[in-house]
Amino acid sequence: MKVLVPVKRVVDYNVKVRVKPDQSGVELANVKMSMNPFDEIAVEEAVRLKEKGIATEVVVVSIGVQQSQETIRTALAMGADRGILVTTDVAVEPLGVAKLLAKIAAEEAPQLVILGKQAIDDDSNQTGQMLAALLGWAQGTFASKVEPSGDKVTVTREVDGGLETVSLKLPAVVTTDLRLNEPRYASLPNIMKAKSKPIATKTPDDYGIDVAPRLTTVKVAEPAKRSAGIKVKTVDELISNLKNAGVIA
Repeated sequence: MKVLVPVKRVVDYNVKVRVKPDQSGVELANVKMSMNPFDEIAVEEAVRLKEKGIATEVVVVSIGVQQSQETIRTALAMGADRGILVTTDVAVEPLGVAKLLAKIAAEEAPQLVILGKQAIDDDSNQTGQMLAALLGWAQGTFASKVEPSGDKVTVTREVDGGLETVSLKLPAVVTTDLRLNEPRYASLPNIMKAKSKPIATKTPDDYGIDVAPRLTTVKVAEPAKRSAGIKVKTVDELISNLKNAGVIA
């Protein structure tokens, strides 16, 4: 079984995001970047499937600027076999990403595509679903457990009411949730080995895909600051304050 894992380069989750002075977007200059946390979970799951002897090859793909190669190297250090980098300076939207991944999937012919349910920069939560629709494959989203067996994969999904288990016929698309696994730290020897693993470099034109943005960002602003709370001594005082604030009648 070949597994394809898309990964995205995003602002590190530990970094406090700052809005540009002209409010055109988020400040990315001199900001620490890393792999999207949900994609780390996807890579870890693919590597675990390989360690169990279920997956024979793990291929990582990233779409973005040239520096996204570092993100692929991180995945290779975790245990992936090779990478594909589709370079573009355009901020590719979910539909563009899904179209590119569909072309790559047609070339690579994986039996399973595992990707994060969403990226922490735009929170779109669209790419996996769009990819499954374009390919005409079954999909299991928000996975907390993935169990391939034969020509099927059983996916336990996290839904509002609890857990839902679905059986998908391969090939399939699976998007990962937080509780699927705990991603490993890449060891120094594996980081060194990753430097020699192959990464193919492509462009959107190689796949005949137009990734020009269809949406325009009008304005980006920080959330309004919350006013300070107050302390009350009695329940009557609390109720009085809530009535004055119009919270209760």
